[in-house]
Amino acid sequence: MGYPRKLTRRFRAFDNFAISFTIINVISGIFSAFGFGMVAGGPLVLVFGWIGVSIMVLFVGAAMAEIASAYPTSGALYFAAGKLAKRHRGAWSWYTGWLNFVGQVGGTAATAYAAATFIQAFVAMQWPPYQVTGARTVAITALILLLQALANTYTVRLVATVNRISVWWLVGGVTVIVGCLLLIPAQHRPMSFSAHFVNGTGFTSAVYAGMLGLLVTSWTFTGFDGSFHMSEETVHATRSTPRGIMRAIGFSAVAGLVLMLALVHSIRDYSAAADASAPPVQVLVDALGTGVAQLLLLVVIGAMLFCGLANMTSNARQIFAFSRDGAMPGSRHWHSVNPRTRTPVKAVWLAAGCSLALTVPGWWSHTVFAAIVSVNVVGMYLAYGVPIFLRLRLGDAFQPGPWNLGRWGRPVAAIAVVWIALSSLLFVLPHSSPITPTTFNYAPMALAVVLLIATVWWLATARRRFQGPVSYGSPDEVAAMDLI
Repeated sequence: MGYPRKLTRRFRAFDNFAISFTIINVISGIFSAFGFGMVAGGPLVLVFGWIGVSIMVLFVGAAMAEIASAYPTSGALYFAAGKLAKRHRGAWSWYTGWLNFVGQVGGTAATAYAAATFIQAFVAMQWPPYQVTGARTVAITALILLLQALANTYTVRLVATVNRISVWWLVGGVTVIVGCLLLIPAQHRPMSFSAHFVNGTGFTSAVYAGMLGLLVTSWTFTGFDGSFHMSEETVHATRSTPRGIMRAIGFSAVAGLVLMLALVHSIRDYSAAADASAPPVQVLVDALGTGVAQLLLLVVIGAMLFCGLANMTSNARQIFAFSRDGAMPGSRHWHSVNPRTRTPVKAVWLAAGCSLALTVPGWWSHTVFAAIVSVNVVGMYLAYGVPIFLRLRLGDAFQPGPWNLGRWGRPVAAIAVVWIALSSLLFVLPHSSPITPTTFNYAPMALAVVLLIATVWWLATARRRFQGPVSYGSPDEVAAMDLI
C-alpha cells in the first residue's frame, strides 16, 4: 500500500474479530443506552428497532468489509476514500479522516463515561449515602481514560490478549445475565409486551420519538471499523479483516437480541425503572434482588472497561495513520512509534486527552451522554459512508480484494449509503423537549466545530500539500525502509 512497516503483525484472525466484537460490545451498548430507549419508543423500539437496525448495519458492514479487503491499512476509511475517489482525492480523504477521528473520540469518550456512571451506580448500591454528581462522573471518566491509555502504551501482544479475554467475558456475561433473568424471577412480562410503545421524550410526534429510540442500537453497532484499523497488524489481512467485521456484527446482532428480550420482559415497574438514574440496573434489582444485581453489575462494568480499551486502541491507530500522511496538527509527533513496544504511544495519549475534553460538559449537562453518543454515531457512520459511496460511484472500475460481494457489491453499497444518510440526519436533531441549556443536544455543535476547523485548515494550507494517502515509493523501495 506504499508504506514502510512500523507496526508488527501479531493479530491473528480471531484477534481481528475480537477487537470489533469488543468495541460493538452488546452488554456495554445495551446497558448504557437502555434508559434512553425506555422513553424513546419503549419495548417496541428496543426490540424491533434492534432487529431492523441490525439488518441495516449488516449491509454497512458488508460494504465496508469489501473495501477493507482491497485496502487493508491502518488508515482504513480515509485511505480507502483517497484511493476510490475519481477526483479531488485529497478533499475526500481529508474530510473522511476528520469525521472518523471525531467519531472515534466520541466512542472512546462515551464508553468511559458510561462505565463511570455504572461504577457510581454500584457504589451507591453498596453505600446508599453516596451522591452521583456530574463532577464525580467526569472525574471517574478521567481516571478510566488514564488507565486505558496506560494499558495501550504496552505491546500489541498485550492488547490482543486482553481482547481475547474480553470476547469470552462478553459471551459468558450475556449467558449469565440472560440465564439469571430467565430463571430467577417468578414471572415475566408477556410476549405482547414487546409491542408496547412509550413516548417520554416530550415531543408530541410518536414517529419522531420512535426514530430517536433507534439510537440505542445504532450506538451499540459502532466501532466495527476497528478490524479495518488493525489490518496492518493482522496476519492475512485481506481475508481476516473483512471476516472479522462480518462475524463481529453477526454474532453481536444475535447476542444483543437475546439480551434485549431478557431485559425488556423482566421489567417490573416501568415508570420507576425509566426514572431511575441507571434504568437497566433498576430492572436487575427489581427482578433479581440487590445481591444478584450487584454481581451482574460487575459483569457489565467489566464489559464497558474492555470496550473502552479496544475503542482507544482503534482510535490511536486512526490517529497514527492520519498523522503518517501529515493530516493532523503536529503530525510528525503523533505518528511516531515507541521503538521498544512498537505501539503509537503518543497517539494513544492524544486519543485519551480529546476523549476527556468531550466529556467535560457532563459537569453541568445531564444529556451529555446522548450528545456524545450522537457525536460517535454521526461521525463514524458518515466516515463509513464516504468510501462506500465512492465505491458505489466507481462502479465496475472498483478492483475488489480476495473477499468481495461479486455482483451484489453495488446493491449492498447503495442500501448502506441510504441508511447512513437517514441515521446521521436523525441523530443531530434534539433528543428531548423542552429544549433548554441542560437538555440541548450539543452533538451538532461539536461536529460543526471539528468540520469548521478542518475546512478552514483545508482552504488555508492543506489543499496545496495534502493529496490523500502518501506513497513512500515502489514496493522494493518501501520494503527497504521497513523498521521491523
